[in-house]
Amino acid sequence: MASNVMRKVSLRSLASHKIRLILTVFSVVLGTSFVAGAVIFTSTVSGAFNSIFDNVAKGVAVQVSSAEPQSPGVPITIVDDLKKNQQALGIERLAVGNTGLVTLADASGRALQTGGAPSVGMSYLPPGQAVGEDVTIAAGRAPERSGEIAVNSEAADKGGLRVGSKTKVVIGAGLSAPLEVTVVGITDMPSSTGGYVGVLFDQATAAKLFSDGKYVSTVDLAARKGISDTELRDAVDAHLTKFVAAQGKKVAVDKLYQVRTGEQVREDQKKSIEQFLTIFRYILLAFAAIGLLVGTFIIYNTFSMIVAQRNRELALLRAIGASRENVSRSVLLEALIVGIVGGVIGLGLGVGIAAAMLAFTASQGLPSNGLDVGIGAIASAIFVGVIVTLLSAWIPARRASRIPPVEAMRESTVEPGAGSLRVRTLVAAGFGLVAIVILVIGGLGEGSGPALAVAAGALLAVIAVVLGAPAISKPVVGAFGAVFEKPFGTVGRLARTNAVRNPRRTAATAFALTLGLMLVVVIGTLGWSFKGTVDSSVDTGLRADFVVTGTNNMPLALSVVDAVKEAPGAGTVVAQAYGLAKYDGRDVYVASPYGGSIDQVASIDILQGTSSLTGDGLLISDSVARDNNWKLGQQVTFTSTAGDEVPTRVTGVFKSNEAIAPTMVAWDSYEQLMPVAMKRAAGPVLVIGKPGVGAATLRTELEDATADYLTAQVQNRDQFKNAISSQIDQMMATLYALLGLSLVIAVLGIINTLALSVVERRQEIGMLRAVGMSRAQVRRTIYLESTYIAVFGALLGTVLGLAIGVPLVRTLAHWGLHGVVVPWGLIAGTLVGAAVVGVIAALWPAITAARTRPLEAITAE
Repeated sequence: MASNVMRKVSLRSLASHKIRLILTVFSVVLGTSFVAGAVIFTSTVSGAFNSIFDNVAKGVAVQVSSAEPQSPGVPITIVDDLKKNQQALGIERLAVGNTGLVTLADASGRALQTGGAPSVGMSYLPPGQAVGEDVTIAAGRAPERSGEIAVNSEAADKGGLRVGSKTKVVIGAGLSAPLEVTVVGITDMPSSTGGYVGVLFDQATAAKLFSDGKYVSTVDLAARKGISDTELRDAVDAHLTKFVAAQGKKVAVDKLYQVRTGEQVREDQKKSIEQFLTIFRYILLAFAAIGLLVGTFIIYNTFSMIVAQRNRELALLRAIGASRENVSRSVLLEALIVGIVGGVIGLGLGVGIAAAMLAFTASQGLPSNGLDVGIGAIASAIFVGVIVTLLSAWIPARRASRIPPVEAMRESTVEPGAGSLRVRTLVAAGFGLVAIVILVIGGLGEGSGPALAVAAGALLAVIAVVLGAPAISKPVVGAFGAVFEKPFGTVGRLARTNAVRNPRRTAATAFALTLGLMLVVVIGTLGWSFKGTVDSSVDTGLRADFVVTGTNNMPLALSVVDAVKEAPGAGTVVAQAYGLAKYDGRDVYVASPYGGSIDQVASIDILQGTSSLTGDGLLISDSVARDNNWKLGQQVTFTSTAGDEVPTRVTGVFKSNEAIAPTMVAWDSYEQLMPVAMKRAAGPVLVIGKPGVGAATLRTELEDATADYLTAQVQNRDQFKNAISSQIDQMMATLYALLGLSLVIAVLGIINTLALSVVERRQEIGMLRAVGMSRAQVRRTIYLESTYIAVFGALLGTVLGLAIGVPLVRTLAHWGLHGVVVPWGLIAGTLVGAAVVGVIAALWPAITAARTRPLEAITAE
C-alpha cells in the first residue's frame, strides 16, 4: 500500500515540475548520446569494411604471402618449387600476383584522393589463369601491354576518367617518374567501394613495377577435388618449413611467409580495420565518459536540491507512516524514470551524431552502407543513462530517508547532509599532498614509467579537487566578491553570499567547467609544446632554404631527389631514405642519406665518433644508444624483412634531433636491408640554393623540376613549419570540439542549479523585491552569482591542467619534446570565456527571478 502511494507521489512530483524534469533529462541525454553515437558509428563503418573484405581472396583455397608488410614478397624459387610439387601437394592451379601501392591522377592531373581507402596496382590475369573470381571488364578491354591500365568504375567516375583517357600513375613512393598511361578498360570490382582505387596492369608490366624479378607479391592456390582448404594449407606450410630449412635460414618460416586459407585472409583483413576502429571507438567513448562524469555531478546536484525543496513533503510522508526505504525508493524511482527517458532520447540524438559523422567520413571516401543501429547501441544508451542517473541520485535519496520528520518540517530548504566539511577537507589535503609529490617526481623523469606516474598523480589530484573544492570555494569566491563589491555594492555582496551559501552545491556546479578546462589546458600545453619543438627543430636543426615534401604526409620517390638536383639553382640536395628492419626480433626504422651527407643540410651535434657514413657505418642518436645500450664501435646486426642478416658498426653518436632520423645506416647496408619497392620511400628533400640564386627563382625552378610528380610540393622553412603545426592544430581542434560537450553540459549545469536555486529562494527574492530591490538588480545578482561559480570552476581547472600538463610534457622529452610551452593566451581566453559562460548560463534563471511577484512569493509555502 505504502509503495503504491509513494509511486504516485513520485510520478506527480515529476509531472508538476516539468522544467526541472526537462533540465535533468537533458543532462543525461548529452552523455548517453555520445555513447550511442560512438557505438553506432564504429559498428556501421566496421560492417561496411567487412562487406568489402568479404570479397578479398574469394574463391582462393590457400594464399602464400610475405609475413612482413615491407618484405620484397615471396621468392620465385618458392613459386617454382610449388609448381614442381603441385601434384604431390594437392594443388589444382597456381597463380602469382604482383601488387603495390599506387597514386592515380584524375582527369585534371591531380592525385585522386581515396580518403584512406587502399589505392592498389595489380596484375591482370585473364579468365582461366586466375585463382578465384575473374575480374569483370565492364567497358573497354583488359590491359595488354605497357602503358595501358584498367580502372575500377568507382575510381574512374570519381576521377572523371573513361576508356581512352590519358593519365598518370605513381608507383609506390615512386620507382621512377610518373608513368604516362591510357585507360583501356573499366572494371567492376565487388570490393571497390568507399574510395578504393584498383589499377590493373598487364602481367609483365606489373612484375616489372612491383618486383625486382626475384619475388612475387602473392601466390594463390586452388585445391584439387576432395582436398579441403585447411588440408592444402597444412600441406603447403609443412613443405615450406622444409624448404626454408634447406635454404639454411635461421628464421622460422612463419616469420617469413604466411600460409593462409582464403577465409583466414579475409578475417585478417577485417581484424586490421577492427583494430583501427577500436582505437577510434575508445577515443569517442572517452569523451562520452567525460560528458557522463560531468553529467553525474549535475544530476547529483539536481536531486540534492530537489530533495531539499521537498523536505516538508517527504517529512509529512514519514509522519503518516512512510518508511525510510519508501522515501529512498521514491527518489530513486524519479531517477529511474529520468534515466530511461534520457537514455531513449540520447539514443535518438546518438543516431543523429553517428549520421553526421558518417556523412563527413563518406565525403572523405570511407565506406558506408547505411546506419547500423543494433541492439548494442540501444542497450548501451539506456543502460548507461539509467545507471548513471541512479548512482547520481543514490546519495540524495539516502540522505532524504535519514531526515527526522520534525526537523524536516521545521527547515524546508536546508539541504540534507550539509554538515561540516572538516573531515572531507582533511582527506582532500591528504590526496592533494600525495598528488603533488607524485606529479613532481614524475615530471623529473622521462619515458613511459614517469608518464604513468603523472597519470596516477593526475587521478589523485582530481579526487583531491572533488573533495576539497567546497572548502576552497569560500575564500576564492569571497575574493571575487571583494573585487566586485565596490562597483556593484550590495548586489555584489549579496551575489557572493548566495554563491558560498552552500559550498557543496557551488563546487559540484563548478566541477563541470573545472574538468572541461583542465583537459583544455592539458591538451593546449601538449599541443603548444609540440609546436614549439617543431619550430625549434626546424630553426636550429635544418639549414635548408626549401623543403620538398609529399602531400598528405606521403613519402616521396628518390627519383624526386634526382629531379630536384637538375634544377639550375639547386646547390646541395639531400634526403633521407626510410625503411624497416629487425633487431633482436623487434621492428627498427632505419634511414640512409641519399644525395649527400646529412650534415650538409642539417646541424648535427656529434657526441662521439663521426657523422660520416660509409661501408657498414651506423650513426645513432644518444637516446637510441641509451635505450639499446649500444656503444661506439659495437657491431649491430640487423635482419632484413627477407630474413638476411646485415652487420653494421656504430661509428657515431649524436645528440637527438627531431630533424634527423635517430638510426642511420650507410647506403650499402640500406640496399641490403630494403627490398627494391621500399628503397624509394624518402622523407623531405632538403635543398640549399647555389650562391646568388634568389628565393623566388629557386622556388620556381624547384616547382618546374617536380611538376610531373603528383605528390611533391615545394615549401620554404616557414611553410614547412606551418604545415606540420597545422596538423597539430587540426588534431587539437578535433579534441576541443569533442571537449565542447563537457562545456555544453557545464552551461546546462549552471542553468539547472541557478534555476532550482531561484525556486528554492523564492520567498527570499520576494522579500528583497518587497523592500525595494529592482528587477534589474535581481538579474544582476544572479549574473554575478553565476559568474563567480563559473570563474571559480575555470580557475580550478586551469591550475589543475597546468599541474598535470607541465610534468606530462617533461616526461615526453624521451620521445623528442624539447621543452614546456604554456599556452598563456589560451588560458587567459578560457578565463574570460568562463565569465561569459557564467553570464549566458544565468540569463534564463535571472529573468525568471526578476519576474517573481513579491506578495505571492512571501505568502507561498
